[in-house]
Amino acid sequence: MSHAFFSHSAAQPRSIRRPGFTLVELLVVIAIIGTLIGLLLPAVQSAREAARRCACSNNTVQLGLALHNYEFAHEAFPAGVSGDPGPIRSLPEGHHVGWIVRLLPFIEQQALASHFVVEDGAYAASNAEVRAAAIHFLICPSSPIERVQNENGMRVAVTSYAGCHHAVEAPIDTTNNGILFLDSQIRFSDITDGSTNTLLIGERRGGEGDLGWVSGTRATLRNTSILAPAERGTRRSEPTPEDPLFVGGFGSDHAGHLVVVGMADGAVRMLAADTDAEVLRQLGDRADGELPAESQE
Repeated sequence: MSHAFFSHSAAQPRSIRRPGFTLVELLVVIAIIGTLIGLLLPAVQSAREAARRCACSNNTVQLGLALHNYEFAHEAFPAGVSGDPGPIRSLPEGHHVGWIVRLLPFIEQQALASHFVVEDGAYAASNAEVRAAAIHFLICPSSPIERVQNENGMRVAVTSYAGCHHAVEAPIDTTNNGILFLDSQIRFSDITDGSTNTLLIGERRGGEGDLGWVSGTRATLRNTSILAPAERGTRRSEPTPEDPLFVGGFGSDHAGHLVVVGMADGAVRMLAADTDAEVLRQLGDRADGELPAESQE
């Protein structure tokens, strides 16, 4: 009779080592991932803001092209506002038909144009539906304002873009030296400083009491007296002035205190908040006859 002999070690099951993380290794990996995320977030935010600025520039280009097409068709840029004696007060009183209303057929908004009754004015009940119609490229992607607001008992759709009516702070009137003002009929030949040196449109910040894109008031007209970007780190609306004759300057909610503007030659530029006041004045005046201050630096 044969006997099988087995060693004690052979009878015991072998222990199997499985690879894995120790607690220290896991904590190190989590710390590395957290550091990478912290480094990537500013880059992602910067890329998003760059995309928003690009979209805003594209909006400005589209408005500039529409204004050029209007000038080509009518041999003059549209009036900044019409239907009222000057100076224009930023109150929901009067006709106040603004330049964007005239531009509707040139920005593929023929339906809105056909439903707007110019003779009734910007605040008439007959124009309520058009007045509350939001046009997507009239709002800067960086703007925190709502596209449609309830103001002065009306629903109004707003815009982030305004035409330049004057070079310094002054009421909107027939004597302004910009391109879009009360009853204006400016042609390219009237821009004697050169279209490349003259500001046509730019960004504005919205606020309470906004009268909307149909209104030819400070809601769609500004001057080059000042650039007023949002304060760093804030998303607050623009303060509403008490004086209805006050118009105000251009501004934006872009990071870096930059304001996108469109020149009369169709070019789009970004102006810094600390742009020299003399440079701004010359950009806003279509015919000051002076050499550009920025070219003399």
